[in-house]
Order: sequence, then C-alpha cells, then structure tokens
Amino acid sequence: MARDGAVYVCQTCGATQSKWAGQCPACSAWNSLVEEVQSRPPGALAPSKSARGRGLDFRGLAEATPAPPRIITGVDEFDRVCGGGVVPGSAILLGGDPGVGKSTLLLQVMAFAARRGVRCAYISGEEAVDQVRSRAQRMGLADAPVALAAETSLREILDGLKRDKFDLVVIDSIQTMWSDVHEAGPGTVTQVRAAATELTRLAKKQGVAVILVGHVTKEGTIAGPRVIEHIVDAVLAFEGERGYPFRILRGAKNRFGATDEIGVFEMGDAGLAEVKNPSALFLDTSGERAAGAAVFAGIEGSRPVLVEFQALVAPSAYGTPRRAVVGWDSGRLAMVLAVLETRCGLGLGNRDVYLNVAGGLRISEPAADLAAAAALASSALDVALPQDCVVFGELSLAGDVRPVSRMESRLKEAAKLGFNRALAPAGTDGGPLKAIGVARLADAIRRIGESDWT
Repeated sequence: MARDGAVYVCQTCGATQSKWAGQCPACSAWNSLVEEVQSRPPGALAPSKSARGRGLDFRGLAEATPAPPRIITGVDEFDRVCGGGVVPGSAILLGGDPGVGKSTLLLQVMAFAARRGVRCAYISGEEAVDQVRSRAQRMGLADAPVALAAETSLREILDGLKRDKFDLVVIDSIQTMWSDVHEAGPGTVTQVRAAATELTRLAKKQGVAVILVGHVTKEGTIAGPRVIEHIVDAVLAFEGERGYPFRILRGAKNRFGATDEIGVFEMGDAGLAEVKNPSALFLDTSGERAAGAAVFAGIEGSRPVLVEFQALVAPSAYGTPRRAVVGWDSGRLAMVLAVLETRCGLGLGNRDVYLNVAGGLRISEPAADLAAAAALASSALDVALPQDCVVFGELSLAGDVRPVSRMESRLKEAAKLGFNRALAPAGTDGGPLKAIGVARLADAIRRIGESDWT
C-alpha cells in the first residue's frame, strides 16, 4: 500500500496538522493529535489535470416532487420521530449513553419491521451473533426473520450488502468499523469518517436505509468528527436518566421530518414498551399537590406533554447558597431567580434552591419559565398550587409574561387529563379550561401568595 505521508489528526474536532503539537490549534484540546498515515486505495489513479466535468443539470423550484416513500417499522414511537417512517436510501445516526438501550431499541425495531415483510439485517461490531440471539430470545423476538452478522471490516460489510439486497440495515456501532484503506486504528476520526461516508454512499446508491449507532463522549456529543452529523440525513438521540425506567428518543436533525420530535419508551424485562400517553406517565395524580410543585403544559416536537416541576427553597447552612437543577437549564434558573428577586421582591439570594423536572424528562423550551417561577414561589411562600391548574408562559427580564406557541394544543392536553384551570399569559383563550391570565410575573406571585384563583 502506497504511503502518501503522515499527518496528525485531532481526535476531538477532526482538524489535521502537518506536525505534532501538545494542543490542537483548532479546538484547543490537549494531547488529542494522533499520527495517521494517509494512503490511496489500491489501484486508484491520481486525478487527471485535464479531466473535465459534465456540467450541472439545473431544475426549477416549481417542479413537482413526490413525497418520499416510507418504511413503516411497526414501532410507532420510532416511526414518529423519523417523520412517519424510515425513508429508503436514508442514513440515520443514533447516539446515546452506554447502557441506555440503543441496541435493544434497534433490535426491537428490526424485528417488528421484519415481521411486516421488510428485509432487515443487523450487523454488530461489538457483540457476537449468539449474544444478539440471546437478547432477542429474552425479548420474545427470536422468531423474527432478521439476518444477523458480526463483522468490523468495512470492506466485507460493503461487499455483503451489495450482494444481498436489504431494505433496512443496522450498523452497531460506527466506532467499531475498520477500513483497510486507512492505517489508523478503529474509532479514530479518520476511520469513523471513512466508514460513515462509505455506508452513506451505499445507502444512496442501493436505496437501502442504514441506521448507524454512535457512541457519545462524556460531554454527551457523538464521538468522532462533527462531519458525520452533516453527512447523515437524521440524527437521533436516545436519552435516559439512571434510576428511571423511561427512555426518550429525540430527533436533533431530520431532513425528512420535524426536528425535536420525541418518542417515549419504558424499559422493562422484555425490552422497551411504547408509551402512548407520556403526560399521564410523568404526572403523579395519587394525592394532593404539595407546596413547590407546578404542572407545566409543554410541547415536545408535535406532541403536547404535561410534566411536573418540583422546587424546594430551604435555608442555607453555609455562606454560599446552593443552586441545583435537574432536567432544566441552570442558566435559565439563574435568570428566573434574578427576575423573582428584582421584579417581584421575593428574596431568594441567601437560600438554597433545588429544582427538578419529574420523571427524568429534559425541558428546553422557554415556555417553562412561568412554571418554574410558580414552583419556586410556591415553595418559598409554602402555598400549594391548585390540583387542577397547569402553568405555562415565557418570562422577560422586565418581569413580563409573554405568549408562547401552540397554546391551544397545551390546553387541550390538560383538559384531557382532567385539569380545569391554566395560569397563562394575559389574553389566552382558555377554550375547554378557565384561563387565568397574567401580564406580569408579580401578578402571578400575588395570586399564588393570596390563593386568589378567581
């Protein structure tokens, strides 16, 4: 194999350097440059200087384009996140923490799809075929006609997929694939990039949908170069907190559907069970609501979800008050605390503050500001919010409560679960619920403190 020379590739950002350095000049990561030999595939010719392209075939925007076909796997929550099913010829990257259930989810998806007549292949680079079979038997999927293989050689995988035609293929995982074209070791930036590129090219050429499993770093991002996320058509994240049986499949990128769509699963002894009504799962309706709890009517993708914000404001035992938050942005919490103290006169600067989103769900939309503020005020004033009240609204630094998107869907979901009132931005049409509109956060705090819900 011809050696074209060595370069140093950053294993964090993928930047290449001509010589080694202790710190990557591109991303400032220390000790991340690894020597890799760049070589040309056997028999490949150098590009001709006199070669000329065929030109471009331009098309107009007004031309009709048919909707892409879909492969319905039979796992409704997975199909929802993919935009209504998997598009043939697409490449999907699925990432998640170790042990969260990525392989379990995909084996279940492949088994359900195979039972519907979809030609499926599951290629594992981490487990032997017997291990995959054992997991399938435990999940009751041993009778599904899924083709199994254990291989890490990219050349063997590509030759096998070209010879045997499949509709849906899983590669578990992309970090274990190794191409003999490059001399770098498996898992390096060069190998991961090469494997993702070749498998995506195969998907487009053969019309087969390829799902790539990706490891994540300790920061929660997909291991390897970010170019992988640009190459593929969809990026899905499988999330789950330790100690909770719930798993969230979240779409971060999708060229054939909506982003930020979620699918909810519950992990059990026999695999993952779909959760059709996440709101009922994340809410505790067994007893009276305690002080410091507020039900937030949120939107995740196209789905309204009700979740409980729990707050605890306690005296500080040390000189520096503690701020702890789970399931929400800590920076957003700091902003809400500043608005409560400055605009509402609620002194929390010398007290410990704890905020938790029940059920292990992570909330990122600004509409949760008012729910978090209501939970904090409820705990600080030791006054419980009504059992039948939901809260939503965005806060400004001036203390104003601003309208949010899709308020009608939020209210309909709350009414379906038995709620009768909503603390919402002023001017909200409650529809099936009684809307208690507030223009400023101070008005909401006054209502909570005086228990004025008329």
